[in-house]
Amino acid sequence: MADDPSRAHNGLKRGSTVRGIWPSAVLENFYECASGDPKALEVWCYTDRLSYAPGDQVRFHVSTTAARYTLEIYRDGWTTVPVYRAEGLAGRFHPTPEDCSVGGCNWPVSHELEIPADWKSGGYVIRTSASDPDGTEIEHYHLFIVRSASPGENASILFIASTSTWIAYNDWGGSNHYEGITGPNRDQYSPVVSTQRPFSRGFVWLPPGAPRIPLQSPPPIGAPPRYPHMEWAYANGFSKKYASAGWASYDRHFLRWAEQNGFAVDVITQHDLHSAPQQLDAYRCVVFVGHDEYWTWEMRDAIDRYVESGGRVARFAGNFTWQIRLEDEGRQQVCYKYRATKEDPIRDTDRRHLLTTHWDAAVLGRPGAKTFGLNASQGVYAGWGLCCPRSSGAFTVYRPEHWAFDGTDLYYGDELGREAKVFGYEVDGLDYIIREGLPYPTYRDGAIEGTEILAMGLATLMEENHGHPESAFFIGDGDLQTKAELLYDDATGPGMASLGRGSGMIVHFERGKGAVFHAGTCEWVSGLIHRDPYVERVTSNVLSRFLAQRPGR
Repeated sequence: MADDPSRAHNGLKRGSTVRGIWPSAVLENFYECASGDPKALEVWCYTDRLSYAPGDQVRFHVSTTAARYTLEIYRDGWTTVPVYRAEGLAGRFHPTPEDCSVGGCNWPVSHELEIPADWKSGGYVIRTSASDPDGTEIEHYHLFIVRSASPGENASILFIASTSTWIAYNDWGGSNHYEGITGPNRDQYSPVVSTQRPFSRGFVWLPPGAPRIPLQSPPPIGAPPRYPHMEWAYANGFSKKYASAGWASYDRHFLRWAEQNGFAVDVITQHDLHSAPQQLDAYRCVVFVGHDEYWTWEMRDAIDRYVESGGRVARFAGNFTWQIRLEDEGRQQVCYKYRATKEDPIRDTDRRHLLTTHWDAAVLGRPGAKTFGLNASQGVYAGWGLCCPRSSGAFTVYRPEHWAFDGTDLYYGDELGREAKVFGYEVDGLDYIIREGLPYPTYRDGAIEGTEILAMGLATLMEENHGHPESAFFIGDGDLQTKAELLYDDATGPGMASLGRGSGMIVHFERGKGAVFHAGTCEWVSGLIHRDPYVERVTSNVLSRFLAQRPGR
């Protein structure tokens, strides 16, 4: 069921320009969308929901210009298990609204399937394919999660897929929470995005060797910035956001590793966490991985309650940044981001605490560290473009005596995850002070009392411009200015440079009857992909210890 380079694929459309300072050749915002041409061979698919339990009905919404198409499903775990195949399904072409990124595609149901009772919890990949009379074949990948029919009965670990971040980055149809074709001039990101559309190419399936974001080798002196993952995406017809979010780049790699190493894991989505938080109570340990940036107030409440009452959370993820709201029964995601205080409709209501802005903004009064021990605003970037471009890509170990490092043979000052570049591309940290060679939280930014900083590295919020010829920056200092405006209402002060200096950390703390271990980096899964023995051992230590501890002890 892998993609073949010789096959055609659904095409990219040329859209509006992106925010940034890209060379003119790459300035166009290319995105996937139905062409609207009934003669162009295309096939697209999405499902009515992001997750299902056995017995639930899956409704597939398919638009294709082919007379017939095939729909296949496989469970994407340590082994690839085909579970369903339907050939010769009647194809129908359906018009796609121009604002499908916001309001959804609104295609009718094309096929239905009841989830069998024996389907194991996990990620299920849908491959739709079609061909024309001359034999050219085209394909599209989508995904849904199957929840356990009996939560906690066959697994003590609950893995929560970062679906809110998938939705935020998905640029199918032209707009996401970053850029797009919305706004009066059709050149703005959309504060409202829909789940009712296909995923862009690369979010669900990737070929071996697709670049990850962190630079794999240091740039030479005087070199302009490079972004290999976006260059590869541009050359091969994938979304330039494929490496920033999605099942293929992050979530699947933890599940595959866990299953290979004997850990029984059930899977749900963040949307499930939002709507049915009581599911947490059936599990001893809850896990997050990868790029996990967007959360609702209700999701945080659920995790805080779980930990307070004795639950254990292992977060191998980075960039805990934005509050969102879910509307229309979860079919729309809302995040006004840095426009929230001016445009979010609830800004002057008694629901102001749900303002969709940065968690660390004073208006919310709920820094990320209050839940997960670290703040995105104390990060963010490492190994991306000219953000710490020659850093090692590793955490420096400060407290090797901590139980998380048992059996690793790591020493003070050793680097954890260097070969796999686990430190990047976005990391979370704290305000800290060094005393007698060890880092301690200052507790000025919401850190939980007793937080231990086990390892850390340096990060930045800006790409410094050294004036090298042909330099064109994707990040520049835009995020630095946003941080200053959001957190301090000032983007011009003399302290701007200091705001750009940050860190990424591994921390552990206890809260109430429970505990949290947080490796604050998006790229921890890279260590599992590359079978880094130190990263694997730390991951195993954390899961094994949390599983051995009964809630409340």
